[in-house]
Amino acid sequence: MKQARVLTDAEFKRMLAVVAQMKHAGRNRLALMLSHLAGLRVGEIAALTVRDIIDGDGKVREQLRLSAEVTKGGHARVVFLNDKLRREIERYAGEHLGDRAADTPLLMTQKRTAFSANTLCQLMGELYRSAGLDGATSHSGRRWFITRLAHSGVSPKVIMTLAGHRNLATTQRYIDVRDEMMKAAVDLL
Repeated sequence: MKQARVLTDAEFKRMLAVVAQMKHAGRNRLALMLSHLAGLRVGEIAALTVRDIIDGDGKVREQLRLSAEVTKGGHARVVFLNDKLRREIERYAGEHLGDRAADTPLLMTQKRTAFSANTLCQLMGELYRSAGLDGATSHSGRRWFITRLAHSGVSPKVIMTLAGHRNLATTQRYIDVRDEMMKAAVDLL
């Protein structure tokens, strides 16, 4: 089975520029950022509520807990939110959440309902196509996240845990390798 395309830095920037010009830009940008910067699956993103991301004091959490019911493997896990993603969430919250109840979905459809995993998957596919990124899917952000961690020298065990995988071989299938990466590795010698 062909894997989702992993975006280059330039493609990722282009993707965000295209999304900025679209209707529901803030929501769509946050969905992409949750995928790319936290490695969340589309079903996990769709299941997020305001309470999962924003604490009782209105502050963005440093980590979120995904219950076993929303993860693919059926195992609860902790997802850490880096500073960049936390700033994205703060911006989104300031512009879009207002006084929404804590148990409402973080991201809502045009009809003000929760996304299903399938609907959010379709939306993300449309966003990538709009940016001319053939082969990119809702899983591209997750592969980007895992690949970036691997190429930054993060321990495979840590990456596996962050991804919510139970098997290292599963994690390794996500890592994208390109010619320039191989050349840079050889140049280290």
